[in-house]
Amino acid sequence: MARVTIEDCLKNVDNRFTLVHLAAKRVRQVREGADFLVPSSRNGDVVTVLREIAANRIVVKKDTEFDAE
Repeated sequence: MARVTIEDCLKNVDNRFTLVHLAAKRVRQVREGADFLVPSSRNGDVVTVLREIAANRIVVKKDTEFDAE
């Protein structure tokens, strides 16, 4: 995936509000020591997390908690 877009992420998340919260929570997890679920190159944490979401490696639980596969 050369470039990740919001539209790529919205295929797997209901709306932009959920996307922002999902990405923020996942970035915190990564910065606290969690491993990335997709290969990370020179990109920052946020871009790599968006790539995880676009690749459908992150799912939203029905009780509004976010979980990594």
